[in-house]
Amino acid sequence: MGALAESYKDTLLEPQHIPLDYGSVHTLPDSHVWLDESDESPSGVHSTGPPLIDLGNPDAARLIIQACETWGVFQLIGHGIPTKLMEDVLSEAEKLFDLPVDQKMKALRSPGASQSGYGLPPISPFFEKLMWHEGYHIMGSPIDHAKLLWPNDYQGFCDTMVHYRNQLKALTEQLIRIIFKSLNINPEEVAWLKESQGLSIGLQLNCYPACPDPTRAMGIAPHTDTSLITILQQSKVSGLQVFKEGAGWVLVQPIPGAITVNLGDFFHILSNGVFTTVRHRVVATQVRRLSFAYFYAPPGDFIVSPVLSKDFGEVPRYRTLSVKEFVGIKGKHFEKALSVIQN
Repeated sequence: MGALAESYKDTLLEPQHIPLDYGSVHTLPDSHVWLDESDESPSGVHSTGPPLIDLGNPDAARLIIQACETWGVFQLIGHGIPTKLMEDVLSEAEKLFDLPVDQKMKALRSPGASQSGYGLPPISPFFEKLMWHEGYHIMGSPIDHAKLLWPNDYQGFCDTMVHYRNQLKALTEQLIRIIFKSLNINPEEVAWLKESQGLSIGLQLNCYPACPDPTRAMGIAPHTDTSLITILQQSKVSGLQVFKEGAGWVLVQPIPGAITVNLGDFFHILSNGVFTTVRHRVVATQVRRLSFAYFYAPPGDFIVSPVLSKDFGEVPRYRTLSVKEFVGIKGKHFEKALSVIQN
């Protein structure tokens, strides 16, 4: 979702919806009822979860590449993100989502404006039904919107989010270097990876309120991320599911101290389809659930071209294009975007 935020603001299919006042809703509104159809159903989860990898393991790089090929997602420990910081982010997010709805609405995102702030998932315009979700997106400095929420007490929130985002950026770039090497891409020759200029980076705080009828609701609808890598911190309540061929929807069970790493569309294209951009969703639950997603995408002018070799295929499955061009295609065609650029 991260790199797609700017394009979504121009593709709204109907007037913007705003999150419900979930605290006052005791029955599931028709607007939030998802039909029980095919693999979009919130039921029917199979198999064991994706691999758990210790980044401190000497064999970690090989295990990461193996997970990229077989799952497109893995859970990571030994990542170096301080436990105290992860706890502080959870605490600050709880403080945010505990605010009265009229206070949160002061930081509401609006079409055509900055995509920072409070609101529904950016993918909402692509679905007829609404998702059981409220979120707060941070692009750039968090101060302006945080001041709207806490005019006199915003600094703690801002400091925590900036520190967290910096830690995740360093970890993400460590993982990108590992994966680039497997693609025979020299990380030292990728200017934006060294200079961090022009990157599309976003931090999304997600809240899935307690749902009165979770079997008929959807937290986040199925999608792939328009990113290179997405890193997710889950709370103790499970709800994230990934789709694996041959297994169906697989639950990603929260593991204390672990973070979830999933590949986005750009690594799928770069690897000529060998690495999987993982389709995922979040189901609604009977208790409130929080998660925090960090999206990392290259600059808009970066040219994404499939790497060709004996390992990744000698015929390109996808055409060469810029990040900006693909973001535009994704904003128009959504889940069919990769099919649109197939050779």
